[in-house]
Amino acid sequence: MPSKNSQSPYYGSGQLTREQFLFYEMRITARLMSEGLSEKEIMQKVYDENLFQYPTERMTRRMVSTCMKRLQCLGDESLVEAIANQPSDVAKQICLYAMMKRYRLVWDFMVTVIGGKYRLQDLHFNKSEILTFFMQLQEQDELVASWSESTLKRIRSVLVNLLVENGYLDNNRSTRLNPVWLNPLLENAIKCNGDEQALPAFNCFS
Repeated sequence: MPSKNSQSPYYGSGQLTREQFLFYEMRITARLMSEGLSEKEIMQKVYDENLFQYPTERMTRRMVSTCMKRLQCLGDESLVEAIANQPSDVAKQICLYAMMKRYRLVWDFMVTVIGGKYRLQDLHFNKSEILTFFMQLQEQDELVASWSESTLKRIRSVLVNLLVENGYLDNNRSTRLNPVWLNPLLENAIKCNGDEQALPAFNCFS
């Protein structure tokens, strides 16, 4: 019988503490996927040629698996090819969408907190809003409530880094959100996937 924790929509989100945004790794994996390689072949190539520059085989294989799962969540070969070949700002935006699809916690944060800010045209941002987001999750979900303060701190750091990587914040200490622009390629894919709820996370209300 599955545990209550495994039934939580946030089950698996704790992995964010060690996974990060992984843009460089996602780009490499997407290129190999676009070449038609299988997961096993990608795993072997990345390890044999040390493409991720990781110190151990175990870490390399774990992160290849992570990247594959995120790319598979997109369910769209054109988006995988875009991560592989489009300019970095476009590719990063698609990688963010992949993380939102893979992790409910990232989805909820981007849609409710960041999308909510854009909806209200309130570009002021501080760390207390992330703390409030987690406090609300802890009240609603037993799994999130069970996470240690160190786990929560690391996940909060990952979320801030996501915002910096994608141009929402200028740096980790910024207190103002930048107006972002959703690339039409990703906007069309989001709509085709029936994920219109995600659009406000990208400052898109069309």
